[in-house]
Amino acid sequence: MSDLENRMQKALEMVEKELLTIRTGRANPAILDRVVVEYYGSKTPLKSLANLSVPEGRTLVITPFDHSILVGIEKAIKESDVGLNPTNDGQKLIITIPELTKERREELVKQTKKIIEEGKVAIRNVRRDVLNDAKKDKDMTEDLLRNFTNDVQKSTDKYIEKIDALASSKEKELLTI
Repeated sequence: MSDLENRMQKALEMVEKELLTIRTGRANPAILDRVVVEYYGSKTPLKSLANLSVPEGRTLVITPFDHSILVGIEKAIKESDVGLNPTNDGQKLIITIPELTKERREELVKQTKKIIEEGKVAIRNVRRDVLNDAKKDKDMTEDLLRNFTNDVQKSTDKYIEKIDALASSKEKELLTI
């Protein structure tokens, strides 16, 4: 049963991580988690090359550890799918997060729903795999299998509820102006 809980917890954590990358109009360094920078011939995550801070509600400041990579970081952010334009002052990059339009908010809610549904599918796949393994077990009697199935369903329902709570929280955050 602990394997089931671990796998479902990992699926939940993946959903949480994906939801953090959705821009909400407020500055959050997590929206840059997927940005990778070409640094001495290798792709390196931005957070390994710079300090990311939020001095104000809608401003992100990126201060590189090595100032020679500043232009490379700026280029990587512009080429990424986050849709932000940094301002280079020679020492750091400043990103002002623009207000989201109603259409963009609705688009982000759709993106959120897609991530949520993928998370639910992952939870259900874990349930299916565990139940299939239990059915193959020769020592499992019908009563034990029925009880086990009920326990697995309770865990599944618990994790689906957690994902639904994440979804409503994120939608509320996106739709709040």
